[in-house]
Amino acid sequence: MARARTTVQERPEVKAQARWLRIAPRKARLVVEHIRGRTVPEARTVLAFTPRAAAREIEKVLNSAVANAEANHGLFGDELIVSAAYVDEGPTVKRWRARARGRASRIMKRTCHVTLRLTPAELNGDTARRRRTQGKAEAPVEPQGQPVVATQEQEKPKRVARTRKPAAAKAEGAEKAKRAPRKKKNEETTD
Repeated sequence: MARARTTVQERPEVKAQARWLRIAPRKARLVVEHIRGRTVPEARTVLAFTPRAAAREIEKVLNSAVANAEANHGLFGDELIVSAAYVDEGPTVKRWRARARGRASRIMKRTCHVTLRLTPAELNGDTARRRRTQGKAEAPVEPQGQPVVATQEQEKPKRVARTRKPAAAKAEGAEKAKRAPRKKKNEETTD
């Protein structure tokens, strides 16, 4: 089911493939798009909470790729990134279904090939960018020696209370609701 390889550039790249999966490639691509470029722990979390059937199969391929990386290359699984993830179309199995008046209609059972490639996080430039943006997202630390003074520009304007209907208008609305329904034209003439 899975194979591992190292490229000529001495950059360890682990590849795992699942072939002839009985899932439509269009549906499997929806799941694969969510894990591309993520770290292995993030990808596992995404797949665990994805309710699609393809997520279970893709999770097996991911686990196989991590096992290949740990066994064959001595890499730590949680420090890997899904550098490439794609789904290719496999052969279509054609079946038929009986229909009305002695006819038959075709059923196309589509298959796909899922391929995942993992690379170490240090060799991938995306993680360096991701770490830099995470550092900026944290709240800035204020100096402890100087007290923070609020200026008038920073104060928010006070809320203005909404105007409400007077009590008389409410009572009038209640009377309208209590009136009897209109009589029909036929009923008015008979009275």
